[in-house]
Amino acid sequence: MPFDNPTSTLMTMRKLSLLIPCMLAVQLLAAQVARPAKESDDYYQVFEEKLTGRVYLAKKYTSLFLGGPEGIQDLRYKPNTLTTLGVNASYKSLSLSLGTGFGFLNPHKDARGKTRSFDFQTHIYPRDWVTDIYAQFYKGYYLNVGAPPGTNDKTFETRPDIRARLVGISVYRLFNGQNFSYRAGFLQTEWQKKSAGSFLLGAEIYYGSVKGDSALVPTRANSFYPQQGVKRFRLLEFGPGAGYAYTFVFEEHLFATGSLTFNSGLSLVKEEGINGSANRTTLSPNATFRGVIGYNSEEWAVTASLLHNTTNAKGRSSNELYSLRTGDFRITIAKRFTPGKRLKTKLDTVIEKIP
Repeated sequence: MPFDNPTSTLMTMRKLSLLIPCMLAVQLLAAQVARPAKESDDYYQVFEEKLTGRVYLAKKYTSLFLGGPEGIQDLRYKPNTLTTLGVNASYKSLSLSLGTGFGFLNPHKDARGKTRSFDFQTHIYPRDWVTDIYAQFYKGYYLNVGAPPGTNDKTFETRPDIRARLVGISVYRLFNGQNFSYRAGFLQTEWQKKSAGSFLLGAEIYYGSVKGDSALVPTRANSFYPQQGVKRFRLLEFGPGAGYAYTFVFEEHLFATGSLTFNSGLSLVKEEGINGSANRTTLSPNATFRGVIGYNSEEWAVTASLLHNTTNAKGRSSNELYSLRTGDFRITIAKRFTPGKRLKTKLDTVIEKIP
């Protein structure tokens, strides 16, 4: 049932979004009381006392999809984010990364317009939990128009006015942390030696908004999309979720991990446009996928991973979905070192001083 008072709806969104830091505090407390990471001889090996160095290739994104009616392709707004080449080193809870986007990794960079962004994604893997935290702010998107007839040159329609933001957290309980390790594939700090899986149960909450100086649907496409005239939409979504994760290991060293969680919580959406504002409350299906394949051993790890989150919403204008799609793709080569006594002492001293 839609809300009759737009001001009341907005106040409700803001108040409920305060639950995010509360959920984070609960998760951090749970991580403190959870049993410490320890080596499982049968299933995985922990490298807690080793220094892990990495070379990585990564790309983060937050894309906007406006669903089209049957037979009409979705409008797919993408940010012009850079593919980054970098290095990383971690020891226990310490981590340092340096990276930059080189020109040869980013063709068509100028044709896609400029994107300014602050993209904070962190994925925390205590032994019995998995937590994702998002704080993403983007300005500047483009549409892939395609190549003109008889040419191979791609053309793009830029929208420097479109701004998108997404803030949220998901917390899931991992029921088989004694045998299944997320860290082996995504952090390279453990080595999963035998196949194992786990059910997951938890909750998610997200607040997001998308705004353009003009309508999000281009004028030339008004006749195809029922969201025509909408310049801004805001959403607040929260509710329970469940899923499953599994790692298949071949002869101890080769592995493939897949993890999928579904959330079907309450979705509050407000649309604003040339015809005024409208609100809608529905149940919204969302999903988070994690996948990683690679090689792992005592000293080396080579992985290719993808983490992709989809936050869907429906406005009053139509039953077609608005979709904010957030992801992090990376290829990593990792080497584990045993730090010297002097270096180990210095690193442990720094960790002890961290609150």
